[in-house]
Amino acid sequence: MSFLLKFKSLEEEREIPNDEYTIRDLLNELELSAQTIVSKQNGELVIEDTIINDDDEIQLVQIIYGG
Repeated sequence: MSFLLKFKSLEEEREIPNDEYTIRDLLNELELSAQTIVSKQNGELVIEDTIINDDDEIQLVQIIYGG
């Protein structure tokens, strides 16, 4: 089972390690903070507890702060 990860210029197929693999697990693996990332699953905004399924497209968007 695998999913497509899109983040910045990265676009790669990744394996799903277990049935309960979540967006939070992915962010931890990539050493990214949920405070600075917006997550989309198949084009829909999702929360960090969302489980990643086979053939999903997961897009991570960096939030840019400024002032």
